[in-house]
Parts: sequence; C-alpha cells; structure tokens
Amino acid sequence: MGGYLQRMKTLLRPKAVLPGDLVAIAGLSAPMFDDDRLLRRGIGVLEGMGLRVRVAPLVETQTRRWWSAGTAQQIADELNTLLRDPQVRAIIAHTGGNTVASYLDLIDLDAVRADPKPILGYSDISLLNLFLHGQTGLVGFHADLATHGMGGDWFDVLDAARRDELAALYLRVLAGEAPIALPPGGDWECWRPGRARGRLLGGLLNRIVRLQATPYALPAGAFDGAVLFWEEVRRPLEWVWNDLHLLRLSGVLDRIAAMAVGVPQQVSTEYPDPPTLREVVLDVVGDRDLPVLGQVDFGHRSTNLLLPVGVTAELDATGRALTLLESATVR
Repeated sequence: MGGYLQRMKTLLRPKAVLPGDLVAIAGLSAPMFDDDRLLRRGIGVLEGMGLRVRVAPLVETQTRRWWSAGTAQQIADELNTLLRDPQVRAIIAHTGGNTVASYLDLIDLDAVRADPKPILGYSDISLLNLFLHGQTGLVGFHADLATHGMGGDWFDVLDAARRDELAALYLRVLAGEAPIALPPGGDWECWRPGRARGRLLGGLLNRIVRLQATPYALPAGAFDGAVLFWEEVRRPLEWVWNDLHLLRLSGVLDRIAAMAVGVPQQVSTEYPDPPTLREVVLDVVGDRDLPVLGQVDFGHRSTNLLLPVGVTAELDATGRALTLLESATVR
C-alpha cells in the first residue's frame, strides 16, 4: 500500500494536449459494429477541436473476435504501440465493452511511465484507467468515447451550443487549465448536503468492484479523502445496492469524503414498490456525514463531462457544483 500512496502524492500527469497534437482512436474493448458514421462524426469533433486524428488498425480494419476488437494480445500490442509512439499525444477509445480485464497484465507499464499520455473513455475503459492509476499514478480521463459519445450522443442529445461548451471544456482540461467549474448540462440533485474536497476516483460501479477482486486492487488508503464518482448501466437496482454494500464492507464508504453519482441507464428492478436510485444510495450510506451529488453529467445515458482520475476536486452537494481544483496535465 505504501507504494501506491506514494504515487498518489506524486501523480503521473500526462503531457498537455494542445491544438495540432495527434490523437489516436483505438479499439480498447469492443469492435466496430457498423459504427462508421459515428466514427466519422467523432473524428470531426476531434478535428474541430484542432487536433489531428489517427485511427488505429484494429478500428480501421474493423477486426473482431467475439465481443472484442481482437484477442487480448492483439489489443495489448496495439495499445502498447500507441503508448510507445512519441507522436501520439492522447488515446481515446472508440467505444466501451467487456474486454479490458483480459489484457491488464499485458500492458507495458514502463511505457506509461516514460511518456504518460491521456487515455479517454468510460464504461469498460474506466477499468483500464483505474488499473493504470493504481499501478503508475497516471491521471486517466473518464470521458466520452469517439463513436457512441462524440459521434453519437453529442449529436443525438446535444444542441450545437452544448457541443461547443463540451469541446471547449475538453480542450481546457487536456491543456492543464485549473481551476475549472464543470458546467452542468441538466439539473444536478443534492442527495445529501455538504461540501468536500478530495481526489477524483471512480468510473463504472461494477468495474470498480471488479478491480477490487484482482491482485491490482486499489488499497484501502487510496480512497482516503477521495471524491468517489460512479455510474451504472443495464444492472438491476438490487445489484447496484449489493455493489455499494461491497464497497461499504471493504471500508470505502468510511474513507471517502464525498460521492458523485452519474445518470443511470436501464437501472431498475422487477420487485414491487421499488425504491429510487437516490433511496438505494442513501440507504447504503446510512448516517455517514457524506455529501452526495446526484444526476451529474456522466454515464451511459448522458454526454460525459471530463473527470480526471486522481485530480483534486471540490464537490458542493448543497450548491450542486463540481470543480476541478488542479491541473490534470503538465506543459
């Protein structure tokens, strides 16, 4: 645990990503499933930010193996190639899926340490970012995907003004600006009042729990004073309740300073008289003095604000605000 806590004190911040830099769109989990139109639109969004874009081979050739963009070795080899390429300044997953756990032990961690670069994505990609943060201290980015995010929801859900606002936010965070008050796209909800500061730590709830069942689990001390953020998709409400109890039993809820809950998708139950997600969360939190901010703009049903793992933020549940207090990258 001491090694991890030392890495937390000296975060491995990626180099800043600036207009003109090269971004690679990679198949880090699921393959392309007739997503060409979404990919083209996602490329357009990134190019509209002034970034140059390269589509990695597994995406370009639409390679697939079962539910994955390739074998574990193929995906790891492609990721490692991008990590070692000095021209590539950021990597963004084209989509999520159910693959990352298969290749965590094949990643070149020395390449991450030698040339840290942002890895952007959510869903299954949150497992990758939590793993890399735990092993190297790398600041990962819970962010929209290239296809179903930037190429899909940014057009299907957002108007042009909000797209421009999100694009500007991404550029500011990736450039290392701070502080930044994250701009709500909807009505955030105060589920339990209060204000706290701490390092952002989180992702897809079931991936957080899965990581803790591996040798790469974050030690208990990693959660000390953290702002835990999580979202969930296509899970029965009772499973969410159980996963939160697993975090409670492991001591996580006694260590964190605050909690941010994203917009859930297809989280429900067939049991009669079902509770709301808010009621489930507060039931598990119990009488802990823990500010909880709900319906924050991240998750599978929402376009995603950029949340850098490991960076200090202030969560004000009473004022319904979330602010990044320090730089996520370095010049």
